[in-house]
Amino acid sequence: MKKASIVMPSDFYNKNRLFDLDDKVSNRDNCLYPYSLLKDKLYEKGYLLATSDIHDPSTSDLVLYNEMPKSFPLKSIVDKSYLLLFESELIRPDNWDVNKHRFFKKVFTWNDAYLDNDKYIKFNFPNRISSPQKKNTQRKLCTLIAGNKKSSHPLELYSKRVKVIRWFEENHPEDFEFYGVGWDTYQFSGPKYIRMLNRIRPLCKILAPTYPSYKGEVEVKKEVLERYKFAICFENARDISGYITEKIFDCFFSSCVPVYWGANNITEYIPYNCFIDFNDFENLNEMYRYIHNMPDDVYQNYLENINIFLHSERIYPFSADGFVNALTGNVL
Repeated sequence: MKKASIVMPSDFYNKNRLFDLDDKVSNRDNCLYPYSLLKDKLYEKGYLLATSDIHDPSTSDLVLYNEMPKSFPLKSIVDKSYLLLFESELIRPDNWDVNKHRFFKKVFTWNDAYLDNDKYIKFNFPNRISSPQKKNTQRKLCTLIAGNKKSSHPLELYSKRVKVIRWFEENHPEDFEFYGVGWDTYQFSGPKYIRMLNRIRPLCKILAPTYPSYKGEVEVKKEVLERYKFAICFENARDISGYITEKIFDCFFSSCVPVYWGANNITEYIPYNCFIDFNDFENLNEMYRYIHNMPDDVYQNYLENINIFLHSERIYPFSADGFVNALTGNVL
């Protein structure tokens, strides 16, 4: 049996925690299922996959780097090193330094601007595909699930989420509730010596802004989304081709219609009749009137179109199987 190693950006997943589907903390919303499936697939091919603290990359026969590593592969293992790029330039600008890509035999990315099917291979954020359950007819109107983050990047959508939250709170608080981490604390940004203040938790709590529509953190997103008809579904960044994360699929699996803003080529992958394009509206008031006054037959059509998409071949590239086969088909 050959050795395969995966290098994660955080020690949190070491000791093979990356593959532990029973760990309720690390495997929230089945996010580890694709890695567990990858481990099983590689085992079938004669490779035993483990995290890099167990299988040293320098002595492994195959090395996968999840995001750009802090230190680069030794020259002797470049031919067996592969880079998986998940985070956008908004969060990991070092991911997109092409000069560093030469340290890897192939680079896997969702970013359509880089693809050449030689050095750069397409993959997508993987999902454990599930069919929506019985529809709840007593749903509230609209929600949003996201962490509270900040960025000065020109394509960021963090501030746009806040704008939506404040608009609903000021105009239609009865029709909106939102969830996520970090909304009950203040976040210092700027130079490193300023950001160090984030370690002073009592200070961050005191300075935290008040959000009347905030309902707390979420353990299982599906259980929350199933209680709402619509969800504000903004990616972390806009207008990056191919940048389609799990957010829109979380809505699909929950029979919740997403109001989407993100990838500028979203309809190349997901039919337009499965979601509401936020950019179709002149302002938030127009968007609100559209979802609030939507006839039930129109809403049911959205849900039916989502169901058709989830059972079509077009979902495969976003499935865990599609992710695993894209990797194994190009590294073995």
